[in-house]
Amino acid sequence: MTCRRLCLVAVETHPIQYKAPLFRKLAADPRIDLTVFYAMIPDAAQQGAGFGVSFEWDVPLLGGYRHEVLENRARHPSATTFSGCDTPGIFGRLRRDRPDAVLVNGWGTKTSLQALWACRRLGIPCLVRGEANLLRPRAAWKHAAHRLLLRQYSAWLAIGSANREFYRFHRCREDRLFRAPYAVDNDFFAAQAAARAGRRDELRSAFGIPREACVFLFAGKLEGKKHPLDLLEALANLPAARRACAHALVAGDGALRGECERLARERGLPATFAGFLNQSRLPDAYAAADVLVLPSDAGETWGLVVNEAMASGRPAVVSRAAGCCADLVVEGETGHSFACRDVAALSAILDGYLRDPGQAARQGAAAAERVRPFGYGPAAEGIAEAVQACAAGGGKTGGVPPC
Repeated sequence: MTCRRLCLVAVETHPIQYKAPLFRKLAADPRIDLTVFYAMIPDAAQQGAGFGVSFEWDVPLLGGYRHEVLENRARHPSATTFSGCDTPGIFGRLRRDRPDAVLVNGWGTKTSLQALWACRRLGIPCLVRGEANLLRPRAAWKHAAHRLLLRQYSAWLAIGSANREFYRFHRCREDRLFRAPYAVDNDFFAAQAAARAGRRDELRSAFGIPREACVFLFAGKLEGKKHPLDLLEALANLPAARRACAHALVAGDGALRGECERLARERGLPATFAGFLNQSRLPDAYAAADVLVLPSDAGETWGLVVNEAMASGRPAVVSRAAGCCADLVVEGETGHSFACRDVAALSAILDGYLRDPGQAARQGAAAAERVRPFGYGPAAEGIAEAVQACAAGGGKTGGVPPC
């Protein structure tokens, strides 16, 4: 019996460095015929919103899969605001192509809701891969609104355990709940770490870091939800003798950079502010570091820098409010966790690494193993299974069974 590929349209605000490899993986799947609709292609200034600098990613984002750019009618186009992506023409495109399923990235933009509305009108299954979880307290009316919204989708793709519990809490059908973990290119980061293994001293020198220091890395936007100041405060709380053996490497830029630099200067902290590092330079920071620290609150619905660090063979110290914590941090094995904003607890964890210099290396090896299942292969497989389930359950088949 012959079979046909299932047509999947993925709707995104803009090209994202973490999504492009996933789309290439899906495009290579013989079961899936993929097209990605983008609401916009940001320029350097738009891409840098929140990063503190204008830039373009230095890795390929548009190759290896079919894509189209929709007409964005937003008065102020932006990939970071709800109304910055306004693409009413998506209804006509979906009506013309009639795909077997549409995949949307949550519901935080106008485009994603326009896609859902179009799917509902056209009878096309709409799959959602969002980031929401129950780690942030919400009013009862918000839970009610989420439950009503979630009923409009045909399948739900869980990026991790906290996200899965969110769907279960809202009574989403278990047979339409699929695992599609948030991921980075594990092989890339592992290979980059291996290539830099013999250059640790050289890289530390380039960052102005003493060769023997225990280096705690913060990587990401210097913004409120990530609480980079908590890392610096935790270092300041260390006993003077051990603080002298530590060093903070801050790889990122943003609204809080000035405040972070001022605190480090006033407290005499050993710290390097490397500024924004593009994808090709980020492995230098992981190679120079011993431990990643992510002090984020519940606004950090996942935290892909933890995936990157672990794939690079580095343990992670993560706030329990961050979405990835429950999946990636095995206490004392792949890193440590602490209550968000508990600077004293964070300081004690950092002190533990300084007291036991071999701890980071032991945990780093375990971290590299822990992150392996969080890859593009499992994510693509979960999406493909969801598309197949929706097609088998009443989606468009055209009289020919799916592969």
